[in-house]
Amino acid sequence: MAKQHQSRDSRYSASNHHLVHLSTRLTRMTRRHHQSPTSDNGSLKENKDINLTGCSAVKIKAEKVRQQHQASGRMGKGKKRATEEEEDEDENHDEQDDDAGGDEDDEEGGGSPKGRKRARVNMEGDGRPSQSQAEEVAVIVKTQPRDTDGFIPGQIVRMQLHNFLTYDFTEFACGPYLNMIIGPNGTGKSSIACAIALGLNWPPSILGRAENIQSFVKNDKETGYVEIEMKGPKGKPNLIIRRNINSASKTNSFTLNGKPATGKEVATKMAELNVQISNLCTFLPQDKVSSFAMMSPQQLLKETQRAAGDRNLTAWHETLIKSGSEHRTMLQAIKEEEDQLHQMQERNAAIEKEVERYNERKRIEEQIALFDILIPVARYEELFEKYGRLKLEQRRLHAKVQKLKQKNAPAHELLETLNKDLQQADKARERKKEAIKKRFDQMSSKWNQNTKLATDAESLNSQIEELEMTEQRRKQKIKKLEEDIARIDEELNREVEVERIEDIIEEARQNSREKQEVQERLREFEVQVERAVRDKHAAEHQFQELQHELQRLDTVDGRKMQNLFNWDKDVADVVVWLRQNQSRFKMGILEPAFLSLTVRDQRYADAVESCINSAQMKTFVAQCREDYDKFNDLVNDQNSVIGRPCRVPTWFRDNDIIDRVTVPPPMSVEEMRELRFDGYALDFVECPEGLQAFLKAELQMHRTAIALNPNVDVNRAMELVSRPTNGYIGGANFITGHTLHQVTRSKYGKHARSNATRNLGKARNLSAQNVDMERKLQLEANMREYQQKVTVFQEEADKIEAEARPFDEKLKMISRKKTELERRRDAVQKEKQRISTLTSRKGRLLEQLKSERKVPPPEKERQNIRKKMVKIAMQRMELAEEHVKLARAVIEEQVESTRIALEYLQIAANKVALEELCEKKAAKFNKALDEWADAEYRQVKDESKEALHYVHAVMDEAEPELAEIGRRIQASRKEYYRALKEAEANGTEPPSKENIDLRSYNELEVALEDQKAQLELVTKTNPGVVEQYEKRKREIEQLEAILDKKKRDAERVEKSINVAKSKWKPALEKLVNNIGEKFSAAFDRIGCAGEIRISENEDYDKWAIDILVKFRDDEKLQLLTGQRQSGGERSLTTILYLMSLTEEARTPFSLVDEINQGMDQRAERVVHDNMVDITCKDNAGQYFLITPKLLPDLKYHERMRVLCVANGEWLPEENGVGNLKQMIEGYVSLKHGKAASSH
Repeated sequence: MAKQHQSRDSRYSASNHHLVHLSTRLTRMTRRHHQSPTSDNGSLKENKDINLTGCSAVKIKAEKVRQQHQASGRMGKGKKRATEEEEDEDENHDEQDDDAGGDEDDEEGGGSPKGRKRARVNMEGDGRPSQSQAEEVAVIVKTQPRDTDGFIPGQIVRMQLHNFLTYDFTEFACGPYLNMIIGPNGTGKSSIACAIALGLNWPPSILGRAENIQSFVKNDKETGYVEIEMKGPKGKPNLIIRRNINSASKTNSFTLNGKPATGKEVATKMAELNVQISNLCTFLPQDKVSSFAMMSPQQLLKETQRAAGDRNLTAWHETLIKSGSEHRTMLQAIKEEEDQLHQMQERNAAIEKEVERYNERKRIEEQIALFDILIPVARYEELFEKYGRLKLEQRRLHAKVQKLKQKNAPAHELLETLNKDLQQADKARERKKEAIKKRFDQMSSKWNQNTKLATDAESLNSQIEELEMTEQRRKQKIKKLEEDIARIDEELNREVEVERIEDIIEEARQNSREKQEVQERLREFEVQVERAVRDKHAAEHQFQELQHELQRLDTVDGRKMQNLFNWDKDVADVVVWLRQNQSRFKMGILEPAFLSLTVRDQRYADAVESCINSAQMKTFVAQCREDYDKFNDLVNDQNSVIGRPCRVPTWFRDNDIIDRVTVPPPMSVEEMRELRFDGYALDFVECPEGLQAFLKAELQMHRTAIALNPNVDVNRAMELVSRPTNGYIGGANFITGHTLHQVTRSKYGKHARSNATRNLGKARNLSAQNVDMERKLQLEANMREYQQKVTVFQEEADKIEAEARPFDEKLKMISRKKTELERRRDAVQKEKQRISTLTSRKGRLLEQLKSERKVPPPEKERQNIRKKMVKIAMQRMELAEEHVKLARAVIEEQVESTRIALEYLQIAANKVALEELCEKKAAKFNKALDEWADAEYRQVKDESKEALHYVHAVMDEAEPELAEIGRRIQASRKEYYRALKEAEANGTEPPSKENIDLRSYNELEVALEDQKAQLELVTKTNPGVVEQYEKRKREIEQLEAILDKKKRDAERVEKSINVAKSKWKPALEKLVNNIGEKFSAAFDRIGCAGEIRISENEDYDKWAIDILVKFRDDEKLQLLTGQRQSGGERSLTTILYLMSLTEEARTPFSLVDEINQGMDQRAERVVHDNMVDITCKDNAGQYFLITPKLLPDLKYHERMRVLCVANGEWLPEENGVGNLKQMIEGYVSLKHGKAASSH
């Protein structure tokens, strides 16, 4: 019996528990007394050394328990504790995080705890490290050797729980092999699994239960703890881990061997011991059992690698995933860049001829540009040579001109004097003209001033006239205002008889009251009419609905829909919704086979329907993954499309999966004909094309042969359909007459063939749908009833409307009277308005009259204007006098100007006479001068200067390279002519003309025209094309270099992949084969079939382990999923897989909680026997099996330990209940006696 403790008030608690050991060594069952945590390191021994006392008549008194608790409390007070306070996430970003536990990763939940670079306290206060940091510290783990006490390092030796979930206090020891924890529901078995996970610093989310660590403290308790003693490495003390938790706050702390520790340190220890609580393959709590089947095949492979096989499997796999992804990315990049390189090369090849034409044209253009330099230079050289010859002739003529010029000098000097006198006379004449013009300008100014003053005088005169007219208009306006006021007074004094407005208002009120009474009565009639019309419309709507339903009964689709409504209303409503919402799906959702599948020949309806079960008959089929997920989300998850929660079956498989699981038909056409089969089931149906994949992959209708004739050679048919095909071991269904044959072959041993037969039932869903006459008669009766209701409601509405007509007439009469009252009221108001308007207008006219009478007389302003007119007249008299003076001065100036003009004419005549004389004497001089100023000389001189300037301009504007070529050619020509002149002077041999361009100006012009003609023959190319060509050529060279480097890198990565794969794949195959053999053998022992396969993929991240199971003979192997199999089938598959994995596991211990839920007794017994055999072997690890139920006569092994959990505050004191030890010993003796007698 394990030690039990209760709190002071435990006698009042209904949830206190006892955890009882049934030791493998029954003779050593003694009570082990409680030891304090401070002495656990030295005194706590392995399980086989625990002292146990007999269980008979054991009495535990409450007072003794209180004393033990008090002693334990005193011993714990001096103990140092490391407490970690939980804070909000945004307050934990300081350096204290280095001492806190690791983050909880609810999403990942996978991977063993390993050393981490940095960890933080999560919301539960635990130190669970995150998955993303797992790669930073690679802790190499492996299963360590078993010690002499039977334990392997990392196995749990002892556990102690205080105020944890249902426990007040308990302490128990564990065995190194199978530990079976049994007890009724609710006693606290699963609490032990929770304690292991939380005590070893895993987050609560790993359990699938409460999310907060404080939720695990027992109700009404403030604190609690979990203490776990784990086997240490050989030669070292055990590891004692305690986790203290607080229910009032998110505070928890750890101790390691009695010393304060952080969650990070605990996680590091767990990683060193290879404890994998987060791996469902090694630790499967009760609330996570369904999660195992929910795991994807890819995740199952990764978790299996972590739990078993070569310890490097996960590292190799991660390397392959990373390198494979990198290699695919590299190959894709290389392919893209090779395509790009090919395109670039093709583009350059396409424009290469254009580039050649461009280069040829550019060469010709460079030649033309060079000629544009050489031709001006040659022309300048020729002009300069001609200029030298003409310059010598010009100097000779210059001497002759100088001699004639000296002979004619006196006459020319007198002519020069006359020219000067003429210029002076002309200047004096111009000055006098300016003076006269100035006088005239002054006269014009005085005239203009006088004209302006005259205009001002006229303006003032007009103002006087305007004053007189304004005064006259004022007097007229005053008179008119007085007349208007008199007329208004006459109108106001005129009396008009009108009614009293109060009398009219009273009549209007009385009229309004009568109208309101009539309207209220009409509203009552209106409500009655509306009710009758509404009832009529409702009856008409019901009539139309019944009429539509009656019409649908006459169509096949309508009858099918009606039958589907009667069978499964949820599916029928979803079909109606789907038909209105097909546009929301990418490829469309196919309606269930019940509606979309038709049997062409009704003779085959029974056989075809036997291939389809009820769930498959109602299954919606998606044609792509996107539509499948959307349909499930809208219909099955959100539960909103039909206004209520519903669950309808759906189906979709990827094409590669369909291709993999679809097996070809078992018999050829000739073999079918030979055996007199009519065809396969799929041949007799009509359905949408997308539905055929479902009929093949799930229903195997393309493999189910049908013969209406029962006279078929069944043995021959069994032989043909059971033949292995493309890796499939064989087996199929076929139908003869009304008998279904299910032929299967065993997957083990000699693959024996078996045939199960059953009679076919009559088709109900695929048979011809006849009209339901009972339903039709009922619909017709209901239609007559609603037709009568329509007539009744219409008559009622007509009657009410007739009663309301007198009130309508009265309402019209009241309205007419109201109109008359409004007219009379308007007449009274109109008279009041007339008087008000006249009074207001009289007031405005009086104000205007008063304003006009206040205006002063215009006499004063008239006097001011006359003063201004007198002043203007005086100014005009002064201007007239000045104008007369200026006219006299002009006459005097004109006389002097005439005298000066006569002097100018005399000098000009003398000058003309002298010029005629000089011309006669200078004829010879002029002739010599003309010869001296030779036009040709000056023309050549100017042309040579222009040519030189042009040469300089051309050289400056030319490209530096061309200018340099031109200078070299010019220098070589000069050097040649210099050497030639020197040779002619010395009489030596002239220099060589080789490599010297001596062409003349005209020859160069001809050559230039020739080059221009060639240029016209070469098509002009866009320079941008050449730039693209050159740029692309450089890019091609760069891309080739980059490609070469990337290919080398890809080869390097591929080599690393091959190296890793050569190690990983054989090790993985070996592991999976070992697990698969045990898994298949376990299924064979229970009469079922199971296989484990590796699913390969180009993407190493998509490699997977597929678990395929078959629980019935008429089924084929199917992939284990969270939906396809029942709960019991999933549980059985899970435990058999975990058992098969156990022998390969590297973890020190494993745990499964209530895995046998849903199993039948046969399966449960086989599972138990297998588990005992596996977990009690010499090399087996520690295993915890938690179960609430047991069968009689289960297999037992001396290495297994049974831990019984029972409710109660203490053990019973009565002696009559029996002695547990004696009962066990008696049972063992009885079993041994039976075994001996059987031999």
